[in-house]
Amino acid sequence: MTRTLEFRTTTEKYPDLYTPPVVAALEALAPLNRDRREVMAARIARRAERFKNRRRIDFLPADALIPRTSITVQDAREGRFEGGAIPADLRRQWIQGTGPATKPRASIRSGLRNVAYALLSGADGWMFDGEDALGQVETMALDNQRSLRMSIAGDPLFMEVAEEVADEMNRWAQGFFGRPIIADWREQLRFTTRLFRCRGLHLDDRHVREADGTGFSASIADLALYVVTNHARLLAAGSSVALYLPKIQTAEEAALWNDMLTALETHLGLAVGTIKVYVLVEQIEASFQLMEIRAALSPHFVGFNTGRWDYINSVSDALSWDREFINPNIDLITMTYGYMRNYEDRVRRAVNTPDKNGQCALWQGGMETNIPVGTKEGVAAGMKRAVAGAEREQREGASGKWVAHWKMVHIIRPVWERAGQDNQLARPFPRLTYTEQDARGLALLEPARRTVRGARDLLSVALQYGNAFGQGFQAAALKPADFFGDEGVLYLMEDMATGEIRLSILWEWLHKGAALSDDDAQTGARTGDVFSRPLFERLLEEEFAKLRTASDRDVHDDSKDTTLPIARAIVKAYVGSNVKAPWYVDLLNINLDNYDLATAEERIARYLETFHRDGTRITENQDF
Repeated sequence: MTRTLEFRTTTEKYPDLYTPPVVAALEALAPLNRDRREVMAARIARRAERFKNRRRIDFLPADALIPRTSITVQDAREGRFEGGAIPADLRRQWIQGTGPATKPRASIRSGLRNVAYALLSGADGWMFDGEDALGQVETMALDNQRSLRMSIAGDPLFMEVAEEVADEMNRWAQGFFGRPIIADWREQLRFTTRLFRCRGLHLDDRHVREADGTGFSASIADLALYVVTNHARLLAAGSSVALYLPKIQTAEEAALWNDMLTALETHLGLAVGTIKVYVLVEQIEASFQLMEIRAALSPHFVGFNTGRWDYINSVSDALSWDREFINPNIDLITMTYGYMRNYEDRVRRAVNTPDKNGQCALWQGGMETNIPVGTKEGVAAGMKRAVAGAEREQREGASGKWVAHWKMVHIIRPVWERAGQDNQLARPFPRLTYTEQDARGLALLEPARRTVRGARDLLSVALQYGNAFGQGFQAAALKPADFFGDEGVLYLMEDMATGEIRLSILWEWLHKGAALSDDDAQTGARTGDVFSRPLFERLLEEEFAKLRTASDRDVHDDSKDTTLPIARAIVKAYVGSNVKAPWYVDLLNINLDNYDLATAEERIARYLETFHRDGTRITENQDF
């Protein structure tokens, strides 16, 4: 077979991952990388056209065909398509945890601890992340896959680590709950369904590229590595081969994913539909095409997930041309706020629309980011809010929820245990409609405050997140610098989405002239003042200075002269640019494993100039 791909991280270093079957699968799927690049170019072209013509996103024409399929939009909306059945181990997913299966620059044993915590947590499912919560420095993406392979195979080292971790978890639970949470650790390992989130179509892999130097799809790399390596053992154990698909914007992109899944199943000799997928509804455009996305992914599709940060970012980005659309302080944009409320309602109604066989789909609720660590009063207040959020989603019809830390599983899961139903597919909801009022609702702003305090929070966490990303901690426990040392204010588990939204809102405030809602004594800003460039630059330097002097616990000392200044340079350039970049992650990715500020500034400038010139995103590994 003629090789069309090059591997930066050699098969000799990871022979257990880059096996001949995996390499053969990557080669078989490689032609779809060109399709992927075309679809991503079309995404950027749509964005540019909307900006140029000041046009909001709208619903597809009912008589149109969904690209790459033979299904009409109207047939999709009416459920006239063959959906797939929901496997037994996915029918009850009250709590799904999320997180990576390794740590930055960790030994194999240390990385396996992440998996042990996840599988012993009592979660119904655990989404092991290859995307927003997984660091990409050095070989983390491959170390993540190695941990998953070893745990699924029941490797002796993993079993040894799991026994140790079970004892640690029970000691914590004894102190927190007054009881252990794990009776038989070997039995507990078999309880949790394993799921894997691939990286999005917009990202290139750091270890594989085409022979001509063209970047290669991170989605295809993740899909092949995980499924080829693990499908036989998962199926033999009676488990689903289950994935989460992120950042899908259109039904055409969903159809491309479907082609990738089907091509891999065919290559492996598996029945079409063996691989099951949830879709994260993280993009506003997807909310206009929910049923079309379901249809395009049949028979692989099992459900949607509703999240907060990524979706807010997508709305901000899609409407960055509209000077009247200005988000408030980030903490005020909850799931019951304006456009978020309408988005969640559409997802709920989409999953409860039956397909041709009368089957509905699952709805997994959003992320609970709290961690029960802090003062007694702070933890009690945080847990009260967390439970109330779960109860709201359960009432609204979600079949389960996400948590970002294993300690939250036994705090949130009782909400669904009390409800007692495996899922909520039997609940009737009105069919989706496609009116102008529906479209307006997906961009509905409601009155809320914009303050200097809110801008500081946006800046502090954006800087910290960019710094953590550069260090390999793509999932990090963060809070604004002004609350460092205050154990009554809990850390929240944050991932890439939290950085994306903070820079999008800051860009919005600066370039649309957001009016401040309150006086601020420290800066002298008054109610009604515009969020100006001098104010932004002052706050940026002040928040950066706080991080420079923070303790090693909050900001690692070895980052303060390396990745932290690079994070500041990215924040300043992104927010200051008159042309809004589509992704914060792009600027972070091109600086992975780079600790030189001058090099970073050159790469940042080149990215923004290139995107400004013709809409090209620089996404390839700069150090391949």
